[in-house]
Amino acid sequence: MRSEKGITLISLTVYIIVMLIVVAVVSMISMFFYKNTNALSNTINPLTEYTKFNHYFSDEVNHANLKVLEWGEDYLVFDNNIQYTYVAENKGIYRNNVKICKDVEKCIFESKIKNGKNVVAVTIKIGTAEERNVDYTLKD
Repeated sequence: MRSEKGITLISLTVYIIVMLIVVAVVSMISMFFYKNTNALSNTINPLTEYTKFNHYFSDEVNHANLKVLEWGEDYLVFDNNIQYTYVAENKGIYRNNVKICKDVEKCIFESKIKNGKNVVAVTIKIGTAEERNVDYTLKD
């Protein structure tokens, strides 16, 4: 009579093949998950930087009787001594000497009059996001 203790070489091979298939499927699912997470982070980071800039700048222009003293393509100075500057070398926007945004590809400031109101037009491109043109109306 034959003893049937233990496992055979065929069943061991089948177990190893099944385990390899399970590990391969789990690794493929993990790879897709992390790939999508990185893609999402590349989309969210520019939006976060734009939101920070918009927060500071819109808070600034909502002060009453604020005037633009001077501006250039890469800077803007208000009469309350607050200056916004775009530095292309390090891709940052500064409020006075404090960096408020990073990864900025392009930022152009322009002061103009639109419909009888003083307006600051900002063209901004952050990271891989599309370029935005925003007009901020100064309070009188």
